[in-house]
Amino acid sequence: MCAAKLAFPGFSAPAAGFEAPLEMLSACHGRVERQCQTLLRLTPHLAANGPDQAAREAAQNVLRYFDTSARHHHADEEEDLFPALLQAAPAAELASVRELIAALQAQHRELEQLWGALRLKLDGVQRGTLSELDAGEVERMAALYRSHIAREEAELLPLAARILATAQLDGVGRAMRLRRGIKEI
Repeated sequence: MCAAKLAFPGFSAPAAGFEAPLEMLSACHGRVERQCQTLLRLTPHLAANGPDQAAREAAQNVLRYFDTSARHHHADEEEDLFPALLQAAPAAELASVRELIAALQAQHRELEQLWGALRLKLDGVQRGTLSELDAGEVERMAALYRSHIAREEAELLPLAARILATAQLDGVGRAMRLRRGIKEI
């Protein structure tokens, strides 16, 4: 029922540390999917209940996640994983690796654009001044994330596991840790 308290995602994905950066990226995909599910539930909840406490909290949690964790995730890939893949790719695979990376980067830009528009509306929900979200806009973002995640899980992460050496993966994990302000142990 729409009046039921919204479940807030983000804490039940398998724990993965920076020493296993590919697993960490995959776990992040699960959290992104759960945030998208929250957005999809928020649209009808707002229509039925307006920006009540549950809606404002859901909007705040989604905002926090996509403003921080999702941005870090894209940076982890674009600044660390993608360059490592380009450096390690065998000559025979380099063109296909470049094509994959270009397609994923283009999706990142599209996702960032969709998020920018949706973010303004979620801020209004969080403040209690906006009582609706465009269901089509929310679905477009959720569908693009589903497609993007599916491609990364099916192609990007297996490729990285296959061609990156332990030292390269360690470097990616170190950069991910530093991006979040976490000191090395």
